[in-house]
Amino acid sequence: MFKKVLVANRGEIALRVIRACKELGIATVAIHSTADAESLHVRFADEALCIGPPPARQSYLNARAVLSAAELTGADAVHPGYGFLAENADFADMVRQLRLRFIGPRPEMIRLMGNKIAARQAMERAGLRLLPGARGVLRDGREAERLASEIGFPVILKAAAGGGGRGMKICREKAEVRRVFDTASAEALAAFGDGSMYLERYVERPRHVELQILADEHGNVLHLGERECSVQRRHQKLIEEAPSPAVTPALRREMGELSVRALREVGYNNVGTVEFLLDEEGRYYFMEMNTRIQVEHPVTEQVYGLDLVREQIRLAAGERLERTQESVVPLAHAIELRVNAEDPFTFAPSPGTITGYHQPGGYGVRVDTLAYERYRVQPYYDSLVAKLVVTGATRQIALRRALRALDEYVIEGIKTNIPFHRRVLSSPAFSTGRYDTRLVEQILNPEAPEESPPSA
Repeated sequence: MFKKVLVANRGEIALRVIRACKELGIATVAIHSTADAESLHVRFADEALCIGPPPARQSYLNARAVLSAAELTGADAVHPGYGFLAENADFADMVRQLRLRFIGPRPEMIRLMGNKIAARQAMERAGLRLLPGARGVLRDGREAERLASEIGFPVILKAAAGGGGRGMKICREKAEVRRVFDTASAEALAAFGDGSMYLERYVERPRHVELQILADEHGNVLHLGERECSVQRRHQKLIEEAPSPAVTPALRREMGELSVRALREVGYNNVGTVEFLLDEEGRYYFMEMNTRIQVEHPVTEQVYGLDLVREQIRLAAGERLERTQESVVPLAHAIELRVNAEDPFTFAPSPGTITGYHQPGGYGVRVDTLAYERYRVQPYYDSLVAKLVVTGATRQIALRRALRALDEYVIEGIKTNIPFHRRVLSSPAFSTGRYDTRLVEQILNPEAPEESPPSA
């Protein structure tokens, strides 16, 4: 096992990793920008080093500064958390070149899954189904137009190296394909340094479901069920739950068996998440794979009783999986709500100082947060303040508990999206579990048929 881990991140995920390390008896090193000097992850780590000014490119994204901190403090492993350098294969290579252990998949796995087209081709060869569409990079708008006409409209253009909705455009008729292709490619180039695009059939009422994977260095792979991630705004997740209301035990078993077999074939290691799209008929299609711990990992932890960050560290140290697939059974229902520092009506960021803070508690309530009274939410980073996770024996118990916890949550001095979460949880579509990725749009647009949720 490692002796000292440098946590190459900030905020709640850095604190989450520090807690897991302490429980394993591992010393921790926090890094921080000058803006984060008073952050909780700095306070609770065994050591802390400032690596630069507030802008992320000069601090948390500065790979050389991060690795210099690891060398200076004598760390023998680096945990990247999520975001920042977590899915940067070059950074993982640099960690290995310094003879440190990267707590995550091997660089070649990060590269493979980081390119959406290469990942799709690999997963299709291993038996996972893809939506009809391009199997490689599109040369130009003309080829996109031809393929779209063959598939039938609507179609969606996606960035090969992208994520988070950037470089993603829907086309509903032939006349707009070339223009939209050029716009999406330019957006992808600006965001990811790669303007490569692919195209696939667009599903009008999809559900976004992802499968949690664990894999050790000895060829053992298992899955920890699925998470429903369909509550999104502009392709950014807001609420996640597990198990998914749309997934039956038989479907879970089928998706899990195929995913485990596919990842065993490519030699995947550590944790990862296989993302699927479910169409209106309940058919599932591989979309992409994330090679890191997810923001929403606590949902799976609460349902399956397993510390995923602890497992990440154990697996990176070469230890074997402690569970078998037969022992993985959902024990409860969990819902996670991302509490962001933003206006609940306009969604504009709301940085500033928290002047009053009281987080909810009681049975079945967990809060992963960087916040405390007098903490200053910085304008330089994402707006996530906390993850409120509730667990219940059934979905209805978890839902009522989530509403109760939201009523208890007090954050003063900044605006948060807590009122919007109440609207979502109280909507007929969510309360019945019969919703898709259009739910937020329907709630924000009163003319949408929110009262008549689509069939799951």
